[in-house]
Amino acid sequence: MQEKELEKKIHEIALQLEKAKIAEYVDILNNRKRLLYINFIGGLARGFGMAVGFTILGAFVIYILQKMISWNLPLIGDFIADLVKIVQENL
Repeated sequence: MQEKELEKKIHEIALQLEKAKIAEYVDILNNRKRLLYINFIGGLARGFGMAVGFTILGAFVIYILQKMISWNLPLIGDFIADLVKIVQENL
């Protein structure tokens, strides 16, 4: 009985390790070139994503500021107009 329970536990642990992909992770850690390549590609993807995201966010903020200018708010409108003018000159 104990052998069957032990065999069942070992089988469950083996399945959990397969699900966690531990073997693939260890293979990557042992192959330095592949590890560097994967980290490099991951870094490029994160950097590209941040650049695109910041560009979209910046464009959205400038769009909102331009709409606020058209509302003719006395103090805020002049400040935002100057700010948008500076940003557009530097683009």
